Order: sequence, then structure tokens, then C-alpha cells
Amino acid sequence: MPTDLSTSRSRTLGTTTRTTPRRAHDDAPDTAARFTRLAELGDGPEREALRDELVAAWLPMAHRIAGRFRDRGESVEDLRQVAALGLVKAVDRYDPSRGAFESYAVPTITGEVKRHFRDRMWALRVPRRVQELRNRVRVARRELTQNPGSPEPTVGDLAARTGLTEDEVGAGLEALESFSTLSLDAELAAGEDGYSLADTLGDSDTSYDVVVDREAAKEGLRRLPERERAILYMRFFEDMTQSRIADRLGISQMHVSRLISRSCARVRAEALGRTAG
Repeated sequence: MPTDLSTSRSRTLGTTTRTTPRRAHDDAPDTAARFTRLAELGDGPEREALRDELVAAWLPMAHRIAGRFRDRGESVEDLRQVAALGLVKAVDRYDPSRGAFESYAVPTITGEVKRHFRDRMWALRVPRRVQELRNRVRVARRELTQNPGSPEPTVGDLAARTGLTEDEVGAGLEALESFSTLSLDAELAAGEDGYSLADTLGDSDTSYDVVVDREAAKEGLRRLPERERAILYMRFFEDMTQSRIADRLGISQMHVSRLISRSCARVRAEALGRTAG
């Protein structure tokens, strides 16, 4: 029986197997020769033109990578621009002697897009340290729950997995839920009709300022002569007029006024001096 040499099937011990050649992505052009030429060229118009040609050839791949990050709060056009920037960096840094360009460009472009989300997409700017904690906790939680039926890891589990302290894990978990903000005008859950998040916030209590002022002035008041302390007490606590104070002490109203002004200035100066120190 003739053998069909054109078939892609091969028979081994009675088992038929189909061999299918591995296909590269349609957006992975053959540019090895051009990259070799680019590496040999010095700075100049010819090199710039070849560089632009290579970027244009691989741009569809950059757009494909950008598409993996769609629906994460950023427009596709902006993601494509970030991916294109990563592609330019990959073209500039690629060494043809160290393997295929695609193997180098894919992680370079992906890293650029991820950095964009890390640095640009937070509604509130958070410290880089907190962002790093968030990423480590996120990866650890994904690894611990990748098997079906795995329970949600505890803070202790995540700390053991990442090598972080439980406080650091807590900060990372909070950051996981803090990528975006909620408007203060947002309505509360059902059952709180007519109330917004802003309605739950407290107001500043001006009484605290009075407490601070009293504590600051206390030591200065103790240092005043007894008569001046008595004058201030009658004026500000018993609400007596200067003329009544003058009659009680047997001095002129003008003298009472000068004593009040001098005492207040002294107490104020001492209080401000201690606060500044």
C-alpha cells in the first residue's frame, strides 16, 4: 500500500498523532537582520530611520499587550501609548546576541504598563513603599488561593508567605482596597435614606482650642503677682467692670486698665514662648 508522504500524521505503535508546527504571533515579524544592522550603525539619520522602522514593525505586538490591561480604569488609547513607550525602550536596549527580540520586548513592555498603573492610576498618591507592600500581598494572596477550595488566607498566612510583618501585611491589604476613592456625596447603604458619606463625618470642636489656650496660659498666670491675678479673675471670670474693680481695690480705673494690659501681654508672651520652644 503506498505511503502518503504529504500527510502530517505519523503512526507509532498503532497510535495516530498529528504534529502541528508551532506558530508565532502574527504581530511578531522577522526583523533579526534589521536588528543586527541597527547594532552595527552609529548615531545618525540612517540609524534613526531603521530604529523607527523597527518600532513600527513591532507596534501591533505592543498594542496586543496593552489590550490585556483593558477595563482597569484606563483608556485603551492611553494604554497603547504607554506600551509604545515600552517598545521604544526595548528597541533601544535590545542586544541581538542575547536571544529573540520578542523574548526581551514582551516583559519590557508589560513592565512599563504595570508601572503606569502603579504610579499613575491611584486616585490618591500613596508612598512607593505602600505600593510595593500592596503588590507583594496581592501576589501572595493569589498564590495561596490558586487551588480550588483554598480558604481565604489570614494575615498570619500572608505574613509567613511574604516575609513581612503583620502590620505591613495590614497596610498592604488596606492599599488593595484603596486604588480608587469614593465621593463624599455618595449615598449610604439602603436604610439611610437622604444621608451621604459626608453626613457621617464629625465637625471640628472649638472647645479644644479653649483647652489648649488655658493650658498654655496656666503657668504664666501662676507667675503673676497676687493682685494682678485677682484683677484678671474679677475682670474675666466675675465679669466686673474696670471701674468696679478700681473701687474695690482703691485705685484708679486707668491703673486697673494698665495692669490688665500688662498682665495679659506677659501671660501671652510666656505662652507663645513655650509653644515655639
